[in-house]
Amino acid sequence: MEARLRQALARAEEVAQELADPETARNPAQLKQLGREYARLDGIRQTHQRLERLRAELGQAREVLQEKDPELAQLARADVERLRPEIERLERELAEQLVPTDPLDDRDAIVEIRAGTGGDEAALFAADLFRMYTRFAEEQRWKVEVLSLSQGNLGGLKEAVFAARGPKAYGTLRYESGVHRVQRVPTTESQGRIHTSAATVAVLPEAEEVEVKIEDKDLRIDVFRSSGPGGQSVNTTDSAVRVTHLPTGIVVQCQDQKSQLQNKIKALEILRSRLLDRMLAEQEAARARDRRAMVGTGDRSAKIRTYNFPQNRVTDHRIHRTVHDLEAVLDGKLDELINALKLAGEKERLSA
Repeated sequence: MEARLRQALARAEEVAQELADPETARNPAQLKQLGREYARLDGIRQTHQRLERLRAELGQAREVLQEKDPELAQLARADVERLRPEIERLERELAEQLVPTDPLDDRDAIVEIRAGTGGDEAALFAADLFRMYTRFAEEQRWKVEVLSLSQGNLGGLKEAVFAARGPKAYGTLRYESGVHRVQRVPTTESQGRIHTSAATVAVLPEAEEVEVKIEDKDLRIDVFRSSGPGGQSVNTTDSAVRVTHLPTGIVVQCQDQKSQLQNKIKALEILRSRLLDRMLAEQEAARARDRRAMVGTGDRSAKIRTYNFPQNRVTDHRIHRTVHDLEAVLDGKLDELINALKLAGEKERLSA
């Protein structure tokens, strides 16, 4: 840990110098990246400084304990009892801060939710997941920006795409990718039988333009009239946009904004994130890195979590953890599950 600490403190000084360089101010992408890195490294520096200060105070208190004056010794003993737990807490905090992190963890996240098997019930479950994640994001004080919504029947959603913008949004949500399964009695079921339906969740790090270059010649852009609920002029003009990335065949459609230009901007934003996700997946395959399913791989075919209504439980199958408060989880209280997944991910990175 000492070696990692020295490297982090040295890097903090380097980043501070780079941020002070006028050249950096002229490069917004680099400025943003360095700002994120400095915020993380400065947190390590501040924790280390507090820890060193308290350790020095503890050393002084122990010296006073050797004094013959009983009043001074009593005061010193109280200081030792006060300082020990605080030092232990800061040591744990520093160890957590020094765990190797993925540089993408600080990114904003693009979350894509799609109804899977189960028809209308799957679409209703997709709507439940959309509400769950947006409520969780609001509790984290992140900004939620809806990029695309495709309505289903009975108030369900065929697809929902939104951006969660805030500190460590992607690092927090990254392990939510996969197939989410629900077991409950649908409102349309007259005989009270439990049905199993599913929805898929994909969490992508928001790509920056400097990482994913999109050439105009590689795009086919089609415009058409929006369908479904909409405000004034949304359904009366050809404002919806479908962008096809010819080299990969990836298709992105956006129709929720009021103008064709706004829909095109949102569609390209989603396309960049999908291309970055594809690029990262190819890099991992090239390195033949097979992460254990316990912490998630982004494999969309694996059922990662079950929401069982009759038993009032949510079970994450990767870490074998069950929470018996389904209503709270669906209301955005995901901290227990997400923190356990993050801890498992950190252990995986440390052992890699």
